[in-house]
Amino acid sequence: MARKRWWQRSTPDDPALSLALQGGGAHGAYTWGVLDRLLEDGWQLDGISGTSAGAMNAVALAQGWTTGGADGARESLSGFWEAVADSAPLELDLLHSLNPGGKGALPGPMSAMLGFTRYFSPYDFNPLELNPLRDVVRARFDFERIRRDCRLKLFIAATRVRSGKVRLFRTAELTEDALLASACLPTLHHAVEIDGEAYWDGGFTANPAIYPLIYECTTPDILLVILNPLERPEPPRTVDDISARTMELGFSTTFLREMRMIAYARGYVDEGRSWMPLGRFERRLMNLRFHLIEAKELLEAGRGSKLNAARAFLHELRDLGRARAAEWVRTRRGDVGRRGTVDLAAVFT
Repeated sequence: MARKRWWQRSTPDDPALSLALQGGGAHGAYTWGVLDRLLEDGWQLDGISGTSAGAMNAVALAQGWTTGGADGARESLSGFWEAVADSAPLELDLLHSLNPGGKGALPGPMSAMLGFTRYFSPYDFNPLELNPLRDVVRARFDFERIRRDCRLKLFIAATRVRSGKVRLFRTAELTEDALLASACLPTLHHAVEIDGEAYWDGGFTANPAIYPLIYECTTPDILLVILNPLERPEPPRTVDDISARTMELGFSTTFLREMRMIAYARGYVDEGRSWMPLGRFERRLMNLRFHLIEAKELLEAGRGSKLNAARAFLHELRDLGRARAAEWVRTRRGDVGRRGTVDLAAVFT
């Protein structure tokens, strides 16, 4: 694929993707690497559905895209994650390098501090709601400009605390609070209030949401970028491993259910297509082409690594994501626009 500059128009023959970006805290730096490699390769983008860290990546990409196309998006993504690293404690990089646990696990003292969240709410230990991420978001993103100028279709998921329903903030609705709501872990942060409604992390209800990419986007090619493992080789046995796996499942269930329903619906339509004419919805459903990049390298990531914003760790994740995306481009580029590369029934049912 010829590399395009941001001012060059795309042609009908250029392959286009919609992106589904999963959340995962600091593991979102892996997605940064994936996006950086895709943008470097000149892929055209239609819609982006993101949750939590996936939402941060989506908005960082959109911020740069509005001013400099793919090159601007790469710069914006890099600037965001470097700012996240800058906001971490100065000694975290040193502690990370000396940490014998490896695999991105938080150093002992910080892991112990994290344990306080089991006994105290953020309203107790952080009554002023100090949030370094808010400062990064405020400094890096111009939401007024994104709402006005961004041509990408963005879908940022948050969870309504009272009803447990998903709320999607689209491009024209994006604000600082909407983005922070998508990444609001209730054990660490106060609920984010928007128009009198309290919101928590979107991962509880959509991690990420797939349906807007089906109903509101043009391209039938959807790339899933998954940070939580779809399968672990062994069941957890220690208290910490059980707790970590419980959290993973809690933030994956809605996504897995949605993908399973899509797989079942396609199978049902396929069984009847020989005798039943397909309607608009059935044609759209059967024409969808799904692709997958799964962060299998994170299977052994240490407990607490999703909160590890050490610069060295974020760069390591970025490089892993770039390498995985490069492999995907090399082996799957020719399939985009022609066929899906994921057997939904095998993976999700």
